[in-house]
Amino acid sequence: MYNFEKLKAWQEAMKLSEMAYGLSKKLPAEEKFALSDQLRRASTSICLNIAEGSGSKSKKVFASFLEIAIKSLYETITIFKLIENIFGIDCKKELEQCDLVNKLSHGLINAIKPEN
Repeated sequence: MYNFEKLKAWQEAMKLSEMAYGLSKKLPAEEKFALSDQLRRASTSICLNIAEGSGSKSKKVFASFLEIAIKSLYETITIFKLIENIFGIDCKKELEQCDLVNKLSHGLINAIKPEN
């Protein structure tokens, strides 16, 4: 097992990405290369950046990767909200998972920040 696999933020981001892939299959066919593709890429970017950043030698670099993951999370949240507004598909569970990933990611940043 790799160290990043032990991180709760990574574990929950993986669940979010799986949820996003499942939801993307519910979108109309014409969205296959638009919102659906963007949702899959944004959601996978979250767990990928957490994993990649965990391999950094410095806490500062790891925190930078976590900030990128959070930006991808915000993009993912926006796509879920667009899906709700445009297609009327309920994304409540996915948005709740986003809230959890957000809290865990910010908590991880605070935990690794060097003391001032």
